[in-house]
Amino acid sequence: MLFHVEMTVNLPLDMDAERAARLKADEKAMSQKLQEEGVWRHLWRIAGRYANISIFDVESPSHLHDVLSQLPLFPYMQLEVRALCRHASSVRDGDR
Repeated sequence: MLFHVEMTVNLPLDMDAERAARLKADEKAMSQKLQEEGVWRHLWRIAGRYANISIFDVESPSHLHDVLSQLPLFPYMQLEVRALCRHASSVRDGDR
């Protein structure tokens, strides 16, 4: 199943800089691993915000929840999730 996920990160202003840097590095490593595995299909930054739009390819809504809740920055994220399905007019055969 494909899901469109908009993630907005809100780190506390008083968070220790070293902790924030460590969380961001761990998040980057995990996101790149998930991209290499094909779970995190697309990742785009939203210009001017600490936010992104992503496409996930997972088995179920509960699988998506498991993936998202394991992200290091999850406790600091506001998420908007939308299920996607293939559009009948799409010329891309590889999308579902």
